[in-house]
Amino acid sequence: MVARYSRDMLGYGWRGLDVSWPNEARIAVQFVINYEEGGENSILHGDDASEAFLSEIIGVSPWPGQRHWNMESIYEYGARSGYWRLYNAFTNATIPVTVYGVATALARSPEQVASMKEAKWDIASHGLKWIEYKDFTLKDERDHLYEAISLHEKVVGSRPLGWYTGRCSMNTVKIAADEGGFEYISDSYADDLPYWINFEGKDQLIIPYTLDTNDMRFATNQGFNTGEDFYGYLKDCFDVLYMEGKEGFPKMMSVGLHCRLAGRPGRAAGLLRFIDYIKNKEKVWTPTRLEIARYWANNYPPRKCFQPSVLSKTEFCNIFCGIIEHSKWIAEKVHDLELGPAYDCPAGIHNAFCQVLRSLSDKERLTILKKHPILAGKAAKSGKLGDSSKREQNSKGLDELNPHEGQKMDSLNSQYLQKFDFPYIIAVRDYDKKTIFLEIEKRIKRSSEVEFKEACYQVERIAWYRINEIFQSRRRA
Repeated sequence: MVARYSRDMLGYGWRGLDVSWPNEARIAVQFVINYEEGGENSILHGDDASEAFLSEIIGVSPWPGQRHWNMESIYEYGARSGYWRLYNAFTNATIPVTVYGVATALARSPEQVASMKEAKWDIASHGLKWIEYKDFTLKDERDHLYEAISLHEKVVGSRPLGWYTGRCSMNTVKIAADEGGFEYISDSYADDLPYWINFEGKDQLIIPYTLDTNDMRFATNQGFNTGEDFYGYLKDCFDVLYMEGKEGFPKMMSVGLHCRLAGRPGRAAGLLRFIDYIKNKEKVWTPTRLEIARYWANNYPPRKCFQPSVLSKTEFCNIFCGIIEHSKWIAEKVHDLELGPAYDCPAGIHNAFCQVLRSLSDKERLTILKKHPILAGKAAKSGKLGDSSKREQNSKGLDELNPHEGQKMDSLNSQYLQKFDFPYIIAVRDYDKKTIFLEIEKRIKRSSEVEFKEACYQVERIAWYRINEIFQSRRRA
């Protein structure tokens, strides 16, 4: 099997995606309240040790077989006091929220759940328990997911339509996508916009979350110290994204909150300041994640794009065999590279071809140069050029040279070939007819070493245009 790199390092690329939010909003700001209190590690919950993550006690270790009174009371603060401070902040501002609700935590907080439902918040699932899943078997993690859905439905009255584990494994997203009932999954930090992934022919919407505009940094070594720190960072992030939206590239900003962290009064002050700040800006959309998911699914459904990285070698070579003149073996070598989603674009495939070309010996490269047709030569005159070469040369009128131009080009080609032992190669789409003549006159005067490098570069330029042409034809199809 040919190695394939599964991670997508391309995303929407430098051009981005032409997004239009409702009412011409320049930014979508989405607030999440993580409700984990009562779902954390505790021997009361059948776990082996106490919780040691995201609390005021930075650097704490789990206590195997023991309850941690201070840790438990910190989590209790989130449920008893912090949640209501956040609830009041958002209901007073009439901003809807998405709740990442740990199923066992929701089950231990009926009044909070009632308030979430009354506010018509999007209550997504945050898993069965607020524990680490990296070492779970596939079966055990899947069992937890289905148990979380079942308990969530009993407690909330409807199944969750969004999923975020947080402390996830490499299997989490696939397990959640396989379940089939989630309109979005948020176990990703990979973009400023939603995106689609495909598992075995099935499309799943991903709405990325955040670890930077997140109050969890109050509980980490490199983090926020004051509410003003939090406000300042949120504001800076908002301002950059708002500016990008004003320039025509709207994005999404997630803000992650925890009842036991941002629910503390000194930190809530920074959050309240930020809410006031964005409320005074025009064209700001503050939806739930479910609203974003449904808007995205309706307006930006998954597209079936041309994906060279998933093609068989035969399919790949049939499409790209003409990129390098009479050198199908180059396309075969390209297919054998570690291609992945980042290569499913003109720049990606061109880069892969260049990698192969640049790894060849000078002797191999010379063989490739010699296979190129003579510009406006016998092959062109007799109609025996390949389709790509014919289109390229004809596009600059090289098929319609007058007698004087034809004689001059024949003479220059002969001088060039005699000196360098390979034909004059030029990416004609970069030049007009006059400059094509001027270039050969200039290049004949160069040393063999310099001109060899130039010819190899021109082969890469020709490849770029041919690859672009293939992608464009696929888009039209």
